[in-house]
Amino acid sequence: MTSHFEIEVSVLQALSYCLYEMMDNVHIHSGKPLGTAITYYDKSDKILRILIADDGIGIKASLAENEKYSDVTEAEALILCLQDTITDGKGMGFGLYTTAKLIEKIGKVFILHSGGHKLIIKDGETSCLENGYWQGTLIYMVIGTANEIDPNQVVDHRVDAAEEYNETFVETEELESLW
Repeated sequence: MTSHFEIEVSVLQALSYCLYEMMDNVHIHSGKPLGTAITYYDKSDKILRILIADDGIGIKASLAENEKYSDVTEAEALILCLQDTITDGKGMGFGLYTTAKLIEKIGKVFILHSGGHKLIIKDGETSCLENGYWQGTLIYMVIGTANEIDPNQVVDHRVDAAEEYNETFVETEELESLW
């Protein structure tokens, strides 16, 4: 994604944090060692499509590992996991929460599908409905890439997402040329 210079840097800064967290969720919560991540950048529409999928235990089963959420329904689990500090106990419950905040800022479509339900956020509206079965978790999102955002607002200023991105992906000479 860093090779697409049309993508606003602040979007990349926030997105890199969220992508890391979502892919880390596959490793930590799915019960599987690997998942799949696919991105597609549409230069003319200035949107980025992202798909992250695994064939693990799914969100409901993962949340149920925390006694506090052992009785939630599958639909409730999909809604809950986008809230802050909702976790199965193996993580902080911050990854999908920050992703939901990113979607609020620049998202066009967000779909979270696990088991027999999918949660859809589109045009500011959220719905959760029964759908065909997906073994594991599938996340699909379409985000706008042209508008500047505050990446640290996406992460509730708990980390410096901009600095983390810059240290990891931007050469020092490139940073200096931006000023």
